[in-house]
Amino acid sequence: MAIFLVVLIVLLVGADQLVKYWAITELRPVGSMDFISIGGHKVMDLTYLENRGAIFGSMAGQRWFLVGFTGIVIAVGIFLLFRLYKRSGFLGVAIAMFIAGGIGNLIDRIRFAYVVDMFEVKLFHFAIFNVADICVTVAFVMLLIYAVFIEPRAEKAKKAGAAKAAENE
Repeated sequence: MAIFLVVLIVLLVGADQLVKYWAITELRPVGSMDFISIGGHKVMDLTYLENRGAIFGSMAGQRWFLVGFTGIVIAVGIFLLFRLYKRSGFLGVAIAMFIAGGIGNLIDRIRFAYVVDMFEVKLFHFAIFNVADICVTVAFVMLLIYAVFIEPRAEKAKKAGAAKAAENE
């Protein structure tokens, strides 16, 4: 499982960097292009954006703080991944996705001093985001699902197993 999670991280970071490379070379010159439309209604466009801050552009100009903070979060994530991945494959994948998203955006912050974003939801006003942001968001949702639904059941089953073992002694 550990090898699978490391490969998953590498693949997700690679996908993020490939999409960003495409955005820099092909999308930046045109600025924006249609991506998904349904029945004449725009759902999503591809729009080149250099995000010099964090979520929704907050903390703009705080490059080295963001690099340091992201590095610490990635290090903690790696520690937790190798400590907890045996507990649940679902939890391992969530942590791996979180790490991959952090690494993808950290590479941009170090290389360019900004993060390359390109996905713009047109159905409603929302931030422009990238593959790494998708990884972090999906990981966060998975961690919530794990904390609310999976971990309590696992803990309950563990206690029931311990009680049954105590009865049999």
